[in-house]
Amino acid sequence: MTIFIASFVFVVLAEMGDKTQLLAMAFATRFPAKTVLAGVLVATLLNHLLAVVLGNWLTNIVPFVGIQIAASASFIFFGLWTLRGDKLEGEDKKYAFSPFWTVAVAFFFAEMGDKTQLATVALAAKYHSIIPIWMGTTAGMMVADAFGIIVGVVLGKKIPERFVKWFAATIFILFGVAGLYDSLPKSLLTPPAMAGGLLFIVLLIGLVVRMNHHRKSQWNKIVRKVSHGEHKHHKWNHKEVE
Repeated sequence: MTIFIASFVFVVLAEMGDKTQLLAMAFATRFPAKTVLAGVLVATLLNHLLAVVLGNWLTNIVPFVGIQIAASASFIFFGLWTLRGDKLEGEDKKYAFSPFWTVAVAFFFAEMGDKTQLATVALAAKYHSIIPIWMGTTAGMMVADAFGIIVGVVLGKKIPERFVKWFAATIFILFGVAGLYDSLPKSLLTPPAMAGGLLFIVLLIGLVVRMNHHRKSQWNKIVRKVSHGEHKHHKWNHKEVE
């Protein structure tokens, strides 16, 4: 039960603002919510089964201490990924099956290599278990995507996206730091080394925030240019009519 709860919580956090949550929200504007959630469930069951089997298999070929260190470091990476955010790149328009199969196929392929799938691999490697993690991560995906559909489509995103991102990212990074502290040899955990590691993480967070700010600034400039161009075009047409 502890493994199930841990898997559930971490996948809920990882899915907040993730590409697959955005995909579920996009599909919910076109198909009934029940159809979307059914497609998400089938795709997640298959995708995360592959992930937990892979994570469990890794423990047979990589020393357990190495797995623990890699899994803990990966959670810090997932925290930074959460801060960076995701966006859709046409995944909701690639397939033309029935509504259920469109959602299931698109979601399955969108989840391949995604943050939540990689988090599932890391959890399976860390806890060396299959069924509790498979069920926990699948339940987490369903709750997070149902929440995304309700908030994004019905309630109009009343919960600030920035707060959700920072909360989830903080949990991931703290969990990763605690895991590294438990897994690394104590001879390496000198005060200067720990201070340097924490400083490095802070610098990475600052870099991601700066990159996000730059990306938003560039996007705002593009939007302003397009809007200005449309306004000028509209004025020119108006004069032509006169």
